[in-house]
Amino acid sequence: MAAPILIAAGATATTLLGGWVAQHVGDRRHLVLGLTAGLMLGIVGFDLLPEALDTNGTETFGVPVPLLLFIAGFLVLHITERCVAIHRAHEKEYAPHSHPFSPPHHHGHASSDRPVHGLGIVAAGALVGHSFLDGFAIGAATQAGGTTGTVVAIAVISHDFADGFNTFTITQLYGNDRRKGLALVAADAVAPLAGASVTLAFTISENILSIFLGFFAGFLLYLATSDILPEAHSPHPTRATLLFTIAGVAFMWLVIGLAS
Repeated sequence: MAAPILIAAGATATTLLGGWVAQHVGDRRHLVLGLTAGLMLGIVGFDLLPEALDTNGTETFGVPVPLLLFIAGFLVLHITERCVAIHRAHEKEYAPHSHPFSPPHHHGHASSDRPVHGLGIVAAGALVGHSFLDGFAIGAATQAGGTTGTVVAIAVISHDFADGFNTFTITQLYGNDRRKGLALVAADAVAPLAGASVTLAFTISENILSIFLGFFAGFLLYLATSDILPEAHSPHPTRATLLFTIAGVAFMWLVIGLAS
């Protein structure tokens, strides 16, 4: 029964390592953002969506339910950002070459930052929720027996490095201070342990799990393509940033492939 906790502790360690690396990148921030976007795209395409579809093949009007939730997750965040943009438009945040969701140092209106800060917290909080389910997946796979537990453990421990990295980077991208970023990294690190502990008492419905995974995949896709990649290329439109994005996708493909 202690096996899920021990494996989750490994995920905790890699999450903290990812958060530490994200803090010490200095002027290479654009490369980190490019890598982050690639990792997130890889997680969506190679991990979250396939797992959601395997878990729940139910269709509604010809479309698998997880894919409907995938689109819903994308649209919810898009609508949220548009609502924030409408609010900020009255404060003339749409100057040429500006981005309404960039960190506050890109603009001179500190009083209008709060909605952006909050969005960063929500995004990082979603990653914490994902890490909780990672821990739950470890416990459930361990209960299933055979090689399933080993495969899931490799996948979770590997990509939780990306979770810790992304958690800190996203909070900084949306203008939150370092203290909040560290607090959320700590929460992200503890989450797998909490998720694994839950499985010692009871299990979760596969249908509910698939709904969350599909919704979260849409959430991450929007962040990667609409916020993080534009932010990565705006100050440093270099080929290196693009290469780091491709490397992030390739790394997640390698991780999922080795774990399969």
